[in-house]
Amino acid sequence: MLDRPRGPLDSDTVRAYRSRVGRFMEWLSSADVDGEPLTDPVARDWAVRDYRTYLLTVAGRRPSTVNAHMTAIADFYRRRALGPASARREELPKAAPRALDARAQQRWLRAAEQASQRDKALAYAGFYAGLRISEMVALNLGDVRMSARKGHLVVRYGKGGRYREVPLHPALRTTLQAWFEERPNWPGATEGTALFLNRRGGRLSTRGAYGVLTSLAEQARIPVGRSGDFTPHVLRHTAATILTRAGTDIVLVAEIFGHSVETARRYALPTEQDRQAAIERLPVDR
Repeated sequence: MLDRPRGPLDSDTVRAYRSRVGRFMEWLSSADVDGEPLTDPVARDWAVRDYRTYLLTVAGRRPSTVNAHMTAIADFYRRRALGPASARREELPKAAPRALDARAQQRWLRAAEQASQRDKALAYAGFYAGLRISEMVALNLGDVRMSARKGHLVVRYGKGGRYREVPLHPALRTTLQAWFEERPNWPGATEGTALFLNRRGGRLSTRGAYGVLTSLAEQARIPVGRSGDFTPHVLRHTAATILTRAGTDIVLVAEIFGHSVETARRYALPTEQDRQAAIERLPVDR
């Protein structure tokens, strides 16, 4: 686990950082750069600026993607005791995080309804609790607290090491109860404490959960991938967007989803669909 001043990086972030730094190193190996960018601060600054330009103009990356690469590279240089490069971030248009529209939400819930109890519980944990995929697979049996009419999920170690308790939506509570009844019948289920199991009875991995959720999205006819409408994280954005636009207090939204208030405010920003709908209101001369 890699550490930073405000807490350890989670495993997904570590993988993403390593991938982005690896691409930077590949670029460095063939780029025409001056000096020694891995040891000299001046050469570092010029190399990182050139790489930023490369990502924008040659690789055709979006500004948000370029900024993500810059963050990973800054982390890399901090660990080499050189500090982050003097390279500006790209200005990003203010927009709401990507979320499923009403029709896609309906198709998602219908696909989940037809799934196995485990897969349905995973689907609902994303949609009705807004859990990150890493938070889903980290849940233990004791992290589900239920009574006859209410309950909550305990997220012991969310992003940035944050602890939070997420109230259970009635649909998620019912589905979890059904999964609790089925779970003991899985091979090896009595030997571990993980809530979500793989087919061998061990803890379901992030990769395994990703496969389950993307398969459901395909069944729901929702395009999958970074260029499509769906990644598992979109479920979290969808839940937060629904609550925010229904008038839920932004401080409460931030608490439920483990965000800062400033981050939670993004869910009130216009979406691409909002912009398109606004443009289409302009009159035409027929």
